[in-house]
Amino acid sequence: MKIAATTLGETAGDLFSQTLRLGYFLSTVSLVAIFVVTLVVQLRSNHYNPIFYWTVILSTSMAGTTMSDFMNRDASARYLAKGTDALGWGPQGLGVGYPVGAAVLVTLLVTVFLAWRATGLPFNINRIDTFRGEVLFWAAILMSNTLGTSMGDFLSDSSGLGYLGGALLITTVLAVLAIATQVRWMPNVLIFWLAFVLTRPLGATVGDFFTKPIAKGGLGLGTYGTSFVLVAILGSLMIHSAAREKRRRLSRHIPA
Repeated sequence: MKIAATTLGETAGDLFSQTLRLGYFLSTVSLVAIFVVTLVVQLRSNHYNPIFYWTVILSTSMAGTTMSDFMNRDASARYLAKGTDALGWGPQGLGVGYPVGAAVLVTLLVTVFLAWRATGLPFNINRIDTFRGEVLFWAAILMSNTLGTSMGDFLSDSSGLGYLGGALLITTVLAVLAIATQVRWMPNVLIFWLAFVLTRPLGATVGDFFTKPIAKGGLGLGTYGTSFVLVAILGSLMIHSAAREKRRRLSRHIPA
């Protein structure tokens, strides 16, 4: 579900900013607003609701895509479709580049974790049961998804690995982390957060591989079709997860 959400976040973010030509600035403002709305709904819920939870995950992925693009890119022809000289209203992008952008985002993510640690609240998501803990959790998710987009774009555009090569590299690292869950001296909470960050660049590279033109190393399926398929996949998984959670909650009230 996380990979589906992050891949959809990449394709949907690109759909708003590039296909619909809203630009990185307007798309970021709009998607951050959507994130805030979904987060308020999640925070007001008094129990775990898979629909609310995964909607916020998706909104952070979409917002993270355009936030990263706005930070790292500019209006040069390298990032624009053929025949396009501008995207949307407002600043076209800060153009700081992937290394600087990643350094800024790593700093922000570490700052969130340090603030989280200073509160004494647990990092284990199964033990987050306070408003402040949830706010810190979602702040970390937003920063990790934005950082993950930068990492994925760097692997795809600048490292020479291409979309498929970047996806295979991250998949290999995630496989190593899966094996590491069986190693007693490595905390599972640390493995969780490493995997959580890495699923975002995986989604970025896979999403770009599906949508980008064949001439650039992609499959050329476009943002509309790819996003529609991913919405269907994620929506089905969310409904299944909600039904399972409902059965679990009902079983707690059935006498033995």
